[in-house]
Amino acid sequence: MRICSIASGSSGNCVYVGSEATHLLVDAGISGKKTEAGLNELDLSMRDIDAILITHEHADHIAGLGVLGRKYNVPVYATPGTIEALRNHASAGGLPAELFHPVRAEEKIIIKDLVCNPMRISHDAADPVAYRISHGKKKVGVITDLGTYNDYTVESLKGMNALLIEANHDVNMLQVGNYPYYLKQRILGERGHLSNERAGQLLCELLHEQLQAVLLGHLSKENNLPELAYEAVRVEVTMARGKAFDFPLHVAPRSENSPVIHIA
Repeated sequence: MRICSIASGSSGNCVYVGSEATHLLVDAGISGKKTEAGLNELDLSMRDIDAILITHEHADHIAGLGVLGRKYNVPVYATPGTIEALRNHASAGGLPAELFHPVRAEEKIIIKDLVCNPMRISHDAADPVAYRISHGKKKVGVITDLGTYNDYTVESLKGMNALLIEANHDVNMLQVGNYPYYLKQRILGERGHLSNERAGQLLCELLHEQLQAVLLGHLSKENNLPELAYEAVRVEVTMARGKAFDFPLHVAPRSENSPVIHIA
């Protein structure tokens, strides 16, 4: 089993998760051309993709969905609220109804040899979810676009072997930046996005011996820097554990493939 971010950030998100037999995309927020190029680096193409799992209907998660869905006839899994929102969205409004497969939080779906478990998240979208995907005993979680987390979040993500987790903004950069006040409040709110520090604090609650790697994703172009995200999370983990962390920690690039994480 492996996971690789093809693009991650406020301008577009697309994550590959797969086994030898099954290949999934979580979100399709970049162009079809860029999606194909990212898959090619993994020795795959869109014709290999068995399904696209959509977290929510914001443009940076679905910008390429309509083109990819129509061209390749790929099944699209999303919650009923997200599907309804997609029907009215220019990027996906033309998809045939038969491509949509409704999912609900905490109701698992099986796609060939992968088990996908949607989970609730707090974000200002119609009916957003994150996804946990497993192959046998191997488990990965893709969780972005959450303004806050709670005990449910922590319990849902325990036992993952790899995580892609949001580290959206540096709070100081956001507060002194050029965004209008209302947008700053939205991002900082409980239905906005996780800061670097909060991402580190969530990660501290999820650490266990079988966690093999972490990708920090969905970084804001205007309000974060890869080195800030990395260092803030590293500090939170080190402070919580009283020692330096000992697992691979990567920052997912905005518009190119991340390192491929192979789950041993």
